[in-house]
Amino acid sequence: MRGVGAGRWRRIASQVGRSVAVWAVSTVTMLVLAGILPEFQLQSADGDSATTIAVTAALGAGAFGLLSALVWPLLVRLLLLVPALVLGLLVFFLNGALLLVALGLNPGERGAAAPETAVVVAAVMSAVASATGGALAVRDDDAYRRRLYRLADRRRRRTAPPSATGHGTVFLQLDGVGHDVLLDAVGKGLMPTVARWLSGGDGRRPSHRLTPWRTDWSSQTGASQLGILHGSNHDVPAFRWYEKDTREVMVCNRPTSAAELQRRAVRHAGHDGLLTADGASRGNLFGGGADEQALVLSIATRRRKETRSRAGYFAYFSDPANAVRTALSFVAEVGREIVQSTRARLRKQRPRVSRGGLYPFIRAFATVVERDVVVAAVMGDMLAGRTAVYADLVAYDEVAHHSGPASRDAEQVLARLDRSLVLIEKVAEHAPRPYRIVLLSDHGQSPGETFRARYGLTLGDLVRAGCGLPVPRRARRTRSGAEARAAVRAALRIPVEEAGEQYRPSRRSEPIVLASGNLGLVSFPDVPHRMTKEEIDARHPALLPTLANHPGIGFLLVRSETHGGVVLGAFGAEIPLAELDDKAGPLAGFGPGAADAVRRTHSFPHTADIMVNSFHDPSDGEVLAFEEQIGSHGGLGGAQAKAFLLSPLALSAPVADGEDLAGAEHVHRVLRRWLRESHGPQVPLTHAQEENAA
Repeated sequence: MRGVGAGRWRRIASQVGRSVAVWAVSTVTMLVLAGILPEFQLQSADGDSATTIAVTAALGAGAFGLLSALVWPLLVRLLLLVPALVLGLLVFFLNGALLLVALGLNPGERGAAAPETAVVVAAVMSAVASATGGALAVRDDDAYRRRLYRLADRRRRRTAPPSATGHGTVFLQLDGVGHDVLLDAVGKGLMPTVARWLSGGDGRRPSHRLTPWRTDWSSQTGASQLGILHGSNHDVPAFRWYEKDTREVMVCNRPTSAAELQRRAVRHAGHDGLLTADGASRGNLFGGGADEQALVLSIATRRRKETRSRAGYFAYFSDPANAVRTALSFVAEVGREIVQSTRARLRKQRPRVSRGGLYPFIRAFATVVERDVVVAAVMGDMLAGRTAVYADLVAYDEVAHHSGPASRDAEQVLARLDRSLVLIEKVAEHAPRPYRIVLLSDHGQSPGETFRARYGLTLGDLVRAGCGLPVPRRARRTRSGAEARAAVRAALRIPVEEAGEQYRPSRRSEPIVLASGNLGLVSFPDVPHRMTKEEIDARHPALLPTLANHPGIGFLLVRSETHGGVVLGAFGAEIPLAELDDKAGPLAGFGPGAADAVRRTHSFPHTADIMVNSFHDPSDGEVLAFEEQIGSHGGLGGAQAKAFLLSPLALSAPVADGEDLAGAEHVHRVLRRWLRESHGPQVPLTHAQEENAA
């Protein structure tokens, strides 16, 4: 007992010592800033002694620290109606206001600062105090562990999860990181954590295995994540498509569409999703059946407090140190993007797309704000003992779209993501249950210039020409469908409709042309059913030959009255779907599984009248995006269809030797099996698994 009491007093003394050290450093910081900034005063107009100035600084630093600890969380709570991204930008001003209040509390009334100077002083002091406290705690494992447990206790009181039995599982999705990109990053030393998991080191054995998996034809987050989390991505032919029965365009990263797609997937799969057993969904398009959801697009339009998608932002920004650190990193990332894009423009790099306007801020949001908030949420879930957590980190995908999947810009993002893995791995050591970390991607990215840049016209222009309709003299840019933009809209509460995109033609007889990476969709809205090749030829005899013979087009899929479905290519190639296994024709260069992927999409109720896949060069993996992206995904061709699954060796092999892991629904079944291995019968079987077990 005496030893226990002595240990308690040592911990108290250690905590007091760290608090005093942080206070002293903050006081010195305030004195230095007062000497540098003319608008920041710590003495009266008549002048004061050095001792008086030092006391004034100490009182001001102490008051600022107490206000930050006590008032800041309440202040953030009162600002719940402010859009999340705006709150992040208000961090500096809120901190400056707290400093002015702290200076006003000084009984000698010696402290004063101009409002703009207070913002600078508060930001510097918060950053220095955070760094000092962190540096002191690093060398004190007990203090670090106690801080983590305090965070865990708060989450337990708020979420009240069931008792932690068995292993927990964290699924981390690195959005857009292809299998080969991951291996290349490991080989270059950019991702040492992943390298250690794969090859061991320091006398340790490898802990993980790497398995490639092949996406569906629609190689994009909407289709892949819906299949992975909910077990069904049936009738998701692309990132965006027109539905004739409702006369609406579905867009995977639009909150209303995401909610509807999730509802359809639950109905088709017959269960709520992968995360129904005490799960958490963070930063995803879909909820996966989780009770705990934050930054999830499919609930972004809901107003209930417990499911509000922006709740994760407020939980993160309630800590002023987090807020200041992320805000500073946000500004640095904006500057980094401006420098990198300017360098690419001056060097006349090709291919290249526009990176001006709001893009630097969108990139900073994806690579800093969303990353920090999602990682913090995952850490909190682990400390709370959640059974299963699925989180999406979109940073690489956003940068690779505009800089290229193998660019130096994108590689730097991978290195920073690896550091996030280290944080999560460290927290696992202090969680109330052991955790297994599964790393996976939803698709890869294929390089190549845009269709518009190479040929001077868009896919929509080419379709109009084939229909005999007037074509604009100057091709207009098509906007990028990168996933991060929807997260920014949700954070800013911008209406869900995608501004600037005109889906509806001026006349109902004109076609609607939509782009999903290098996959294009052509629909005729005045025809209530999916048109056949024969009907299209009768109405527009030149359209299908114009598309099929264009050098930027790889192949077309259309419905046929004679064969059910046919793939069309250059020089009159026309292969019925039933014959693709024996005669690949235009699909020959698109890799294994292409025929199955095309046949499956043909069976969807909302497949477009004409499905258009761009040209693909197997020698270098190049495709031609119909959007403004030089790293794209959404169709067939190249690295976009080869994702990865990095799993602990303690779990069973994803597939048997010689078997392919193909399709997001197959990945879902593998992940569900792993959850049952870790947690037993509390993870329900799917219908397919029940049939196999029987």
